Amino acid sequence: MLSTLTSKGQVTLPKALRERLHLRTGDKVEFLIHEDGRVELLPVTAPVTRLKGMVPRPKRSVSIEGMETAIRRRAQDHE
Repeated sequence: MLSTLTSKGQVTLPKALRERLHLRTGDKVEFLIHEDGRVELLPVTAPVTRLKGMVPRPKRSVSIEGMETAIRRRAQDHE
């Protein structure tokens, strides 16, 4: 997707992106800048109920311990 920067430093998020992120007028987004120059855009004002369906259901359930282990491993990968 492509968008153009205006003279005021503004961009319009393409409709497909707004729909994918379930963004509406007045919602806020957060920009995370990674060390490698990548920029990540995250919706921050959407109520939890609007997030339903954005993430596919896992094929199997995972215990809390399993989640914590995966989080620790992922954090170590980014050190």
